[in-house]
Amino acid sequence: MELSERKKKVLRSVVDLYIRTAEPVGSKAVTELPDMKYSSATIRNEMAELTALGYLEQPHTSAGRIPSASGYRLYVDELMMDYRLSIDETKSINTAIEEKMQRVDKLVEKVAKLVSQATDLPAISAASRSRSVTVKRYDLILAAKGSVIAVLMLSNEQVVNKLIKLPLDAGETDLKLLSAVLNASMTDIPPEHFTSELMEKVMRSAGSAASLVPVILDFVQETLRQSESTNVAVYGQSRLLGLPEYRDVDKAQRVMASIDEDALSNLPAVMENSSGTRVIVGPENVSEELKDTSVVMTKFDIGDGMQGMIGVVGPTRMDYAKVTARLSYFAESLSKMFAKPEQPQLPGSTEPEEHKE
Repeated sequence: MELSERKKKVLRSVVDLYIRTAEPVGSKAVTELPDMKYSSATIRNEMAELTALGYLEQPHTSAGRIPSASGYRLYVDELMMDYRLSIDETKSINTAIEEKMQRVDKLVEKVAKLVSQATDLPAISAASRSRSVTVKRYDLILAAKGSVIAVLMLSNEQVVNKLIKLPLDAGETDLKLLSAVLNASMTDIPPEHFTSELMEKVMRSAGSAASLVPVILDFVQETLRQSESTNVAVYGQSRLLGLPEYRDVDKAQRVMASIDEDALSNLPAVMENSSGTRVIVGPENVSEELKDTSVVMTKFDIGDGMQGMIGVVGPTRMDYAKVTARLSYFAESLSKMFAKPEQPQLPGSTEPEEHKE
């Protein structure tokens, strides 16, 4: 059923008031709003109909109304007004980023802390590869008799190596042959394509160094798995304790126990096919302990094939407009900070060709 503009206005007012007060909203409070031009009777009827439609709930017979999960969903999707950050807020966020975000290797932990401080809610931050990493080149170096160094150059420009010790009698010529076979058969392919059939094919062509192939294959698969893993950090779970919804100690403990790196590690995957900001309201959450909470997430680019995600976890009563505005500003600022400046090209110059052996 499509809601009338009047019902939408009343619903938006109820959600806004509940966000600010954490108390059930009565028709009198809605009537007293400056932009509400309807009579008390009209507003009471609209609130009763919104309750019957499932957008509002009445905790007690004599109490006012509170938004339901469906009410929050409609509010987030259609009704909430854009929140404009103040100059002080933008300065505060910019200063925090410039002062505290110095090293990418600490990105995840620092961003989670900054977002939690900016929103006063538990925050989650994650960094992962936005595209699959592959091996671009293999090199095998004879270190000593029975010892070989396997060197992998990855598509993200990382270089990793491993010392392999096996009782084999292989010389420089054997290693060059195996390197050539590996570079011809096992480059630019994702981990799932490293099958037993491929390994047997490579081993048949590897001569005296064939026993190295299974070990190299294990090394490659483990390296690619680590390169594609998602690093997740959570900060500020204790901030929930200051909110009215979590005065019940048992409820607070259950929710806080579910807000950790392992429990929230699947959230980055939720963002993979999404653009902009994603809001998961109450029962839409997978975890049973998070049924009374909402999660707001957005993405940003780190560069070098990496993508970041930031989000907050809080009560369904959270100020969605303010939270989404702050997260969006964080994401835009972080993307700009990590963007690599384009290298100017001289007029008439061309890109050098890659060296071919």
